[in-house]
Amino acid sequence: MDNTNAPKMMIDCYLDWVKKEGIPVAEGLGIDLFAVETKPWPRFGVNGAAAHLKGRGDFISMFVLEIPPSAATAPQQHLYEEVVYVLAGRGSTTIEVADGRKHSFEWGPMSMFAIPLNAKYRLFNGSGVESARLVSTTNMPAVMNMFHNEDFIFKNGWQFDERVGASKYFTGEGDFIPVRQGNHMWETNFVPDLATIELKDLGDRGAGGTNIQFILADGTMHAHISEMPVGTYKKGHRHAADYHVMCVTGTGYSLLWYDDKDLNRVDWKHGTVFAPPDQMFHQHFNTSAEPARYLATAYGSLRYPFTESKRRSFQGAFWTSVKEGGDQIEYADQSPRIQQLFEEAMKKTGVKSQMAKFLPPQRP
Repeated sequence: MDNTNAPKMMIDCYLDWVKKEGIPVAEGLGIDLFAVETKPWPRFGVNGAAAHLKGRGDFISMFVLEIPPSAATAPQQHLYEEVVYVLAGRGSTTIEVADGRKHSFEWGPMSMFAIPLNAKYRLFNGSGVESARLVSTTNMPAVMNMFHNEDFIFKNGWQFDERVGASKYFTGEGDFIPVRQGNHMWETNFVPDLATIELKDLGDRGAGGTNIQFILADGTMHAHISEMPVGTYKKGHRHAADYHVMCVTGTGYSLLWYDDKDLNRVDWKHGTVFAPPDQMFHQHFNTSAEPARYLATAYGSLRYPFTESKRRSFQGAFWTSVKEGGDQIEYADQSPRIQQLFEEAMKKTGVKSQMAKFLPPQRP
């Protein structure tokens, strides 16, 4: 059948671009980023792949880069934002800004950094024997589908000087901006180790949890890190699609559901990522003998929410009960199965549950 004169319609410019790039695409509700197959990606000069989570939404997606020993990516510059997390390996990043100055910093496992919008940069593997594997969350789908012009995205000379920030933001330093519980911010471009950065109390989300929100390269991309103490779990909650949740420390699992009679389970460890679909309730459980931290990336930051859904979440829906118009299920309202499944999981690991002090008294 000749489709030469077929009308142009239902085009996804981002997916068409990924197909043309010729890289593998991993898909699923949850993905082990260490297991994602990568192949040569001419644009970057190293191996790469795309990771398309079921709940990635309309605005963001992930790319995995595998940099061979002593190798480096080809120089890059693009009109989309990205937040990079180091899964394995050690190396460095060099960023060149509009006036010719260069900022360089060294990274290792569990480092996170952001590239200022449209700045030139390269990634270097500092090891002569081991590969480096990094994953980036980007808003490329939004940008590509908005402009559908590759030259505009990859060959645009406009410089966003205001996105670069202070020189100290490239050294691992930053500025703490106190707001309120759950909204405290750390502004920077580079975090050397997400496993050790200081977090702030977020008791409203349950069981002695802590977190910090990031403002990275003054961008619209969101990132926050949360921690669950040993033997605990967070309260169930929901939000719009696009949050990509990556385990940093510890092991455990998350449950996802629309109907709590049909629970989907994702077991996680360092390198696991999952993205809850739109308004799907989910809940995170730490079953390990150490605090469990996870990094969540999304589109719409605390500074620039971008969507009404993000604005609503950041203004309190995250930690407000569904009974009061919010998006959180309080412990007293959760299905009895939630606690039962957690107790079974803790018996298998031999770690003692600490949830008794946080749960309401059982009815006689």
